[in-house]
Amino acid sequence: MQAQHNLEDVLNTEQKKLAFYQNLILLAAADGQLDQNESAFLLQIGQRLGLTSEQVQPIADNLSVLSFIVPADGLQRTLELQTLVQMMLQDGQIDPREYGLCMEYANRIGYSKDILDDMVSQLAGAGPIVNRNPPTVS
Repeated sequence: MQAQHNLEDVLNTEQKKLAFYQNLILLAAADGQLDQNESAFLLQIGQRLGLTSEQVQPIADNLSVLSFIVPADGLQRTLELQTLVQMMLQDGQIDPREYGLCMEYANRIGYSKDILDDMVSQLAGAGPIVNRNPPTVS
């Protein structure tokens, strides 16, 4: 049986929580608008992590000069990518800028486009991509 891991367990320091939250805010702001669902998702994650507005305000104030922070821990990387994909899907559409940031993050942690696309498909409710390379007819 596979062990269940959650954000609260993996993000066990304030520094990890704030770095992760910064990544989420950067993705949410990538398309230039913060949808109501994206706002609610950010608020929910912030509350789950116990972050205060005083802790996250400097991130919001400095978005233009911030970039993704990629964690060293493999499990944390995967959980963060899953949450970034969830953020991307919050407004019901996949903005190319948001997808590009998810792809950048995936590449930086060693994941391919296929892995990202499979994760997007699963988290969007479509399930895993089964036959990625269908046979050709000759």
